[in-house]
Amino acid sequence: MTDRPDIYTVGELRAAGYVQKDLRHEIRDNLLAALASGRDPWPGLFGFSRTVIPQLERALIAGHDIVLLGERGQGKTRLLRTLAGLLDEWSPVIEDSELNEHPFDPITEQSRARALTEGDRLRVAWRHRSERYVEKLATPDTSVADLVGDVDPMRVAEGRRLGDPETIHYGLIPRSNRGIIAINELPDLAERIQVAMLNVMEERDIQIRGYVLRLPLDVLVVASANPEDYTNRGRIITPLKDRFGAEIRTHYPIELEDEVSVIRQEGQLVADVPPFILEILARYTRALRQSPAINQTSGVSARFAIAGAETVAAAALRRASLRGEDHAVARIIDLEPAVEVLTGKIEFESGEEGREQGILDHLLRTATAESVRAHFQGLDMGPLVAALDGHRTVTTGEQVTAKEFLGNLPSLNGSGLYDEIGRRLGAENDGQRAAAVELALEGLYLGRRISKESDDEETIYG
Repeated sequence: MTDRPDIYTVGELRAAGYVQKDLRHEIRDNLLAALASGRDPWPGLFGFSRTVIPQLERALIAGHDIVLLGERGQGKTRLLRTLAGLLDEWSPVIEDSELNEHPFDPITEQSRARALTEGDRLRVAWRHRSERYVEKLATPDTSVADLVGDVDPMRVAEGRRLGDPETIHYGLIPRSNRGIIAINELPDLAERIQVAMLNVMEERDIQIRGYVLRLPLDVLVVASANPEDYTNRGRIITPLKDRFGAEIRTHYPIELEDEVSVIRQEGQLVADVPPFILEILARYTRALRQSPAINQTSGVSARFAIAGAETVAAAALRRASLRGEDHAVARIIDLEPAVEVLTGKIEFESGEEGREQGILDHLLRTATAESVRAHFQGLDMGPLVAALDGHRTVTTGEQVTAKEFLGNLPSLNGSGLYDEIGRRLGAENDGQRAAAVELALEGLYLGRRISKESDDEETIYG
C-alpha cells in the first residue's frame, strides 16, 4: 500500500493538478493500463481467462452494471471482489461527507453549503480502494431502508420538517457513492425491493417515502445470482434485468489444472497433502459434476474439493499427533473417511435413494484409477504383484504411520520399483514415499491385480 496523499484541502488538491474522473472512467482507465502493461488485473482466478474474463473486461470498458449468473461455488463472489483492484488506490472525498462526495463536485445541500462557505479551505479526506467496495448478501428480510434509505424519526423529532433532506437516513447504495456495490444472490431480494433499485440504476436518483432526491449517484452496481431456470427462491424482475448492461455466465473450471489450483489456493491445509491427492479430489469433483445420479442444477461447488482437502490434511495431522510422527502427510487411506463427511454438500436425483454411498464410492474409485494411469503409465508393477504371492500382505490404516507402512513392504530384490514410484510422484520424505506406494497398491487393486480387505481399523492389500 502506498502512503496516503499529503493533501488536506480543496485548494491544495487543485494546486496539485488533480483530475476528476467519474467511477466508470476510472475503472476503464485502470483496466486498460493493466492490460497494456501485461499485469493480470484478476489475481487468484482460475479457468476464466478465455471465457468469463474477456466478457467482464468488455462490460467494464463499456461502463455497464453487471450481473454474474452461475451455480454455487463457481467463484462469482471472488470475481466481484477483485473489481476493487481496478479502483485508484486513494481517492479524495469531502471530509465528513455522508455520501463520499468528490471535493470538486458536492451533490448534497449540506456539502454544497459547506463548499460555498469554506471555498478552498474545504477539508479533504482520502479513502482507500478497499473502502470503496461494499458487499451485501441479499436476504428475504432486506428492506428498502437497508438499500436505499428511509426517513430518520429521530431527526424529525429534533424539529426538522419531514421533507428536509437532512431527515433522510441513507441506505447502502447511496453510501456506496463513487464506489462499487455488490449484491450477492440478487434473486433472494423481494420483488418490491428490486423495484426500489430501478431509479438508482437508471435515473441515478433515489425515492424515499414519496420524496424524490435528485442525487447524481456515481455507483457501479454488480450482482451475482443462480440461473433462474432452477432457483426456487425467487427471480430477478424483468425491468431490473434490463437495467444491467451485461449478463455474464460463470462456470466451473474446465481444465483439471485449474481445479487443482483452486483447491491449493483456497484450502487451509494443516498438513502436507501431496499433489496427487489434490488431483484425485479434483477428478472426483469433476466426476460428480458429470454424473447423472447427481442433481446438476444444484451444482457441485468448488468448496466440496476444498473441504475435502482440508479434511484429508486434518486426518494426517491427527495421525501424526496420535502416533508421534514428525511430518504429517496425507495418504490414500485418508480419502474415503474424508469424503464421507462431505456427502451433505451434494444433492442426489430423486430416484437414487439408498444408493448414495455406493455412487460416491464408485466415483472415488474412478477418480483414483485415472490418477494412477496418469502417473504410473508404462511402469512395470510386476515385481510388487509377484511379491504379494498370497502369503505376504501389506497393512495400512488411519493409525498406521508412514515408517510402519514402509517397513511392512515386501522386498523386491533390488528392482528399484519403490524408488521409481516415489520419483514419479516427487516424494522427498517417508510420508510422501508411503503415500506414493499406497497409491500404487490402490491402483493394482482397482486393476484387479491384487485384493484388498478393509474395516474401520485397517486395510490389507494382498
